[in-house]
Amino acid sequence: MTRSACLVAVGAFLVLVLLVVPWLIEATGRSDLYYTLTSVALLSIASAGVWLTFYIGRINIGQGAYALAGGYVSAILVTQYGVSFWLTLPAAGAFCAALSVLIGLPILRLRGVYFAMITLVLTEVARLTALALPITRGAKGIVSIPLPGELALFGVTIIPDFAGIANVKLGFYFLAVTLMILCFAGLWRLVHSRFGRLCRSLQQNEELASSIGVNIAYLRIVVYAISSFLGGIGGAVFVAISQSIYPSSFQVKDSIDFMLNCFLGGLGYVFGPMLGTLILYFGWDLLFETGRFQLLIYASLIIALILLLPNGLLSIRLPRHRGGSP
Repeated sequence: MTRSACLVAVGAFLVLVLLVVPWLIEATGRSDLYYTLTSVALLSIASAGVWLTFYIGRINIGQGAYALAGGYVSAILVTQYGVSFWLTLPAAGAFCAALSVLIGLPILRLRGVYFAMITLVLTEVARLTALALPITRGAKGIVSIPLPGELALFGVTIIPDFAGIANVKLGFYFLAVTLMILCFAGLWRLVHSRFGRLCRSLQQNEELASSIGVNIAYLRIVVYAISSFLGGIGGAVFVAISQSIYPSSFQVKDSIDFMLNCFLGGLGYVFGPMLGTLILYFGWDLLFETGRFQLLIYASLIIALILLLPNGLLSIRLPRHRGGSP
């Protein structure tokens, strides 16, 4: 795709999500879709982090742990220390990134199923930790979390106080979509940079990359930290929307869904997690009409899609780049 075509596609997407979609929702009176699309945007951010670990050849099934940790960090800072929600966003991401470095130093040496199985238990460990710590208030969780306040810079209001917004759902929609756009723009820039090319070398052959001087341990840690940072950001915004958080807010199923979003959209494409999240979220809701057969049909469709389209839904129209690069 040429640069001009890319710019046109990006412009069309921005117009769609920032102008057309809100107009259609207001015109149809389906304000409930604001929450649905906000959830899709935030889930796609967390899934983008999982996709990034796939990019270095690691299967990450523990993103739910970092979403839960980020949510608790934001909730604790807001409710117990009076910190502005806008400051807790980077704080939640930074905490999760630092935590992932401590966890990742030993486990990122593992490959394939070994790394995946260890990450699989992280979400349950995070849940049990939230149940045990007094600061998280155990099973009672943290409730009555205030809405995000005003964000001002040099006396100029950047984002108004959400408590004074007539349509709070619309406000959260714009917040989530803006974060999603920034996330995927940054992800696209990262994978097309020199750093991204070095990361791709790990996916192809770590021994060969190491033999030519690539610091593979450093790359693994940095990528895993970025991945966890995105999970923490997504969790923090979810808490602001629901105004509560419990140890069960993010479970092992959520971690698996984050991974499935990447498979469904396409592991070979930067925007695969975004499309995969959209299809998976709405697909599950549509299958609700099938009653007790919902889970059976859902699982069968996922297996069929992975078998028939191993490169994801984006591979139907977009050709995969040589070497598997996004």
